[in-house]
Amino acid sequence: MTEALTYHEGNDPDWFDAQYNLRAARPDYEEAIIPGWLEGSQNARDTLECRLDIRCGEGEKQKLDVFRCGDANAPTLIWIHGGYWQRGDKSIYSFLATPFVQKGVNVVVVGYDLCPAVSMTRLTEELREAMAFIWHEAATLGINRDRITVMGHSAGGHLTEMMMATDWPARDVALPADMIKAGIPVSPLSYLEPVRLTLALNENLRMDVPEADALSPMTNHPPMTDAPQLVVVGGAETDEFHRQTQMYVDKYASAARAVDMYVVPGVDHFDELNVLADPTSPFFAKTCAILGL
Repeated sequence: MTEALTYHEGNDPDWFDAQYNLRAARPDYEEAIIPGWLEGSQNARDTLECRLDIRCGEGEKQKLDVFRCGDANAPTLIWIHGGYWQRGDKSIYSFLATPFVQKGVNVVVVGYDLCPAVSMTRLTEELREAMAFIWHEAATLGINRDRITVMGHSAGGHLTEMMMATDWPARDVALPADMIKAGIPVSPLSYLEPVRLTLALNENLRMDVPEADALSPMTNHPPMTDAPQLVVVGGAETDEFHRQTQMYVDKYASAARAVDMYVVPGVDHFDELNVLADPTSPFFAKTCAILGL
């Protein structure tokens, strides 16, 4: 184990809970955060050109929503939602499509089955299945499979890193090694052992030591290509989320692979998505830049 992966003194469960159980630190989450997201998401589905609930696998929640800007050759942004792999739904995050579609980006919001109905291992495989489906069905979906960027938040940030680490031709000889042209993990969980030690979170995840290790980008899953990445964290997030972000950048950035870090000033784990949805924000501008706009 490297020095970067050492723990806080005594592996104190209360300390891990304070660092990782983020909803406990935002008791107004259901009243102050979710209603705005839901309203914006309904508005996106009502006003944007979209196709909803396209099945991309056999799981109950293996569906995706496509929001199109009217140009099939535009960049494609694939969004993977968070919720600690056990909560949330793609429909909550439609609001993020609006500024990007208006900027000239086609957006795909991916759904996946949640723990404990499936294991963390199976859940990760569902995202790989979704990615392969999107590439194969791009023409039918009306999007460009040659300009794919993957972006995800929290658990979705972990899954973004896992997609960057996937050997696509080994799964399907038709898939190009560089299928993903860029990645944007937002507040990612790059190392899963501390999450496993957070008892309230791991109750539904049911990760044991081998699975936490096997699914950690920091220990077993380096990026498979030199595609650029922008790794993001909120300025007001916990020390552990800053460490989870920094350690990934430190390990995988190289002269050949640009892995940059951006700290969204003054916001926590949840409000950073409101900043992303603001087309006047530097966060939105940095995302557009990595999309090639």
